[in-house]
Amino acid sequence: EEFYTRARLVYLHVCELFSFNLAVTKGKDVEISMVKHLRMGLEDKYDIVEKWLLKDLEMIDGKEADTDNPYFDMHFEKVYKLEAYSCASKYAFARTLNKLNEMYLKQDLKIVNFDIAYINDNCFWSSNNGDCLVLTRICFYASNLLCLSLCPMP
Repeated sequence: EEFYTRARLVYLHVCELFSFNLAVTKGKDVEISMVKHLRMGLEDKYDIVEKWLLKDLEMIDGKEADTDNPYFDMHFEKVYKLEAYSCASKYAFARTLNKLNEMYLKQDLKIVNFDIAYINDNCFWSSNNGDCLVLTRICFYASNLLCLSLCPMP
């Protein structure tokens, strides 16, 4: 039983593209690795730039829960300012961290400035479908507003 995901993120401190790999070790530690992809001629090279344990993550801060932005911070001993490929990939990354925490660490993971309905699995709107689910939710609200606006006022 091994859980693995990749999320393409932009690391803002050096303005280069990195991937974040999440993996569970044989000792059941959850590792977060920042990997740089280098293309050298016909060969690809991957270098691990940073590696952390999920248990050392103090907080993940989504910056603004009410806006559609890809920016977030991960708080370890120092704060890493990050930019995901999209808002949906930021939420997918946070959902994966949360799920791995629930499965292996079972400790309180501080997730702030995220719409929690998209983070927790027990919420109706949460899913790995990301953008499709957001669009469905928007359409649902829009149809409700349309129905209300067509109703005669007493």
